[in-house]
Amino acid sequence: MDDMETSGANSPMPSESGILEFLDICNSFYPADAVDAPIAQQRAWYDALCARFDRPLPESMVLQDEMLFTPIRRYRPARITTETVLLYLHGGGFVVGSLESHHAICAEIAEFAQAELVSVDYRLAPEHVWPAQTDDCYGVLKQLIGQGRKVVVIGDSAGGNLAAGLALRARDEKLSGIVGQVLIYPALGGDLVSGSYCEMANAPGLTTADVAYYRAVLKAPEDEPVAHPLLSRALSDLPPAYITVAHFDPLRDDGKLYAERLNRSGVTATFREEPQMVHAWLRARHMSEGAQAGFKALCEAIRRFSG
Repeated sequence: MDDMETSGANSPMPSESGILEFLDICNSFYPADAVDAPIAQQRAWYDALCARFDRPLPESMVLQDEMLFTPIRRYRPARITTETVLLYLHGGGFVVGSLESHHAICAEIAEFAQAELVSVDYRLAPEHVWPAQTDDCYGVLKQLIGQGRKVVVIGDSAGGNLAAGLALRARDEKLSGIVGQVLIYPALGGDLVSGSYCEMANAPGLTTADVAYYRAVLKAPEDEPVAHPLLSRALSDLPPAYITVAHFDPLRDDGKLYAERLNRSGVTATFREEPQMVHAWLRARHMSEGAQAGFKALCEAIRRFSG
């Protein structure tokens, strides 16, 4: 769930000029009925959209593609001030997205945090249904921790779901080493019939119907907390969290409710709602003042966790 379509005239809309320009560009690449298209076509549209927002990498950034349980890409900025590694899990509804789709985003986060970042090329649905995605990411996490590294898990949208699920799996399987979880407009298993799922059902960028579509494609058990972290009965003993959401997003309340439950369980969770943002606002960070401020706050939180 990332960079999806805008909806009709009755949709709730932000007023910030930069984000409206961003939405216009997205509309020109990604049609409103994209989820009805064949998977290959969805991926082609998505790849073209991501390329439109691509940026030059920071100078002296070292990249390395390799296998670490599954394909990964390492980002090493010229200046590294921590041994903690950032583990990035991309969005895309578990259906689209790759190492390329979030390439510039990962590089900029690594540069800001002055930390090594590892991006995971996990398997996608519908060719690979749940738990292939979480298993791939968990396999990489175990490899990094097995190397003696502390890890900050980061994910946007579907990747935010995976990051929260990794924290739950690691706790339940007694795997220590995650020092922070950063969830960016995460999909955490809300009920689809209340709160922001109703208020923002036709929001620009992602609709509630889209969320239902991606859940159906993934085929995760409806009662599985790793797939739907809001279903977890116990949230104590998890790593501290930073959760950021967009106001104009059906997923908004997933992040808000999860932050509230984490705090009630004794887990420090910082929550930030971006008032003028839509789903996938990370890509607007160089054209929207609100997205720029949100991205800076996000990177500062990552740097604190990794310090």
